Amino acid sequence: MIGIAGAGAFGTALAVALARSGREVRLWARDAEQVRMMQETRRNDAALPGVDLPENISVQAEIADVCGGQALLLAVPMQALGGLLDRWSQIDARQPLVACCKGVDLVTLRGPVAVIAGRRPAAMAAILTGPSFAADIARGLPTALTLAATGEIRGLQELLSTPTLRIYRTDDVTGAELGGALKNVIAIAAGVVIGAGLGDSARAALMTRGYAEMVRLALALGARPETLSGLSGLGDLVLTCTSTQSRNFRFGLALGKRETFDPSITVEGVATARAVVRLAAERGIDMPVTAMVDALALGRITLESAVATLMSRPLKQE
Repeated sequence: MIGIAGAGAFGTALAVALARSGREVRLWARDAEQVRMMQETRRNDAALPGVDLPENISVQAEIADVCGGQALLLAVPMQALGGLLDRWSQIDARQPLVACCKGVDLVTLRGPVAVIAGRRPAAMAAILTGPSFAADIARGLPTALTLAATGEIRGLQELLSTPTLRIYRTDDVTGAELGGALKNVIAIAAGVVIGAGLGDSARAALMTRGYAEMVRLALALGARPETLSGLSGLGDLVLTCTSTQSRNFRFGLALGKRETFDPSITVEGVATARAVVRLAAERGIDMPVTAMVDALALGRITLESAVATLMSRPLKQE
């Protein structure tokens, strides 16, 4: 049995993909009404419209019922991960704990694996990340993801792989975490560029300079450069900077167009930008795109000022 804590779009999509490959999956949702509707309709139209839940997915209201299997996937937003672990003592070291979120914790300035390890030090803590939209996974479209942990994870890699989900493994947890976190920030900036009508050439330049920032911070924190150029870094960056399926990109579009964005939608890149600005300042690392995104999201700078600031930076060697 594979347990999944979190019945949002991504958690539900992973449940569907794993169930279609023959795994028994138990999916926990925190809202009792959502559980009832999913049990009755065999759908999660609130998060993932139009996708039927295979019969080997059981929807659970008690988190204890999804624990104790071969693995527990923690498919909750990054800023909710620590609270989930604090609240539910049933989540223990009986199974690997796999984070399925991307970001940097605002309180500790640490990634998902470190958050898990800090609260469940005896558990095998891992992260599943990479270029993946929930709707594509649920439709059975192929993609490849990165599974990162410091221990032996070949068995976990095999468990989570399906005919449409190709899982690569790495022990570079820092690189995998930061690639997935930082690309959300750059995706917001890319959305701003397109929303403001600055064009595809500007977006390509922004993505390139944003990637340089990602690598700069990740290497300073001990990541390997090849991880950032892989699925969890460059692969995810390309996906989220070029598609309106990305919530972060859509949020940036709204900023660029000076439109209001639905506040009920989680945009991980906003909190990540705020955390990374602090982290970069502590390390003395220059991250102008990230700083611009943070300032724009908080309303501290106008769009015109942000563009002017980036374009007037001192000329230097690439």
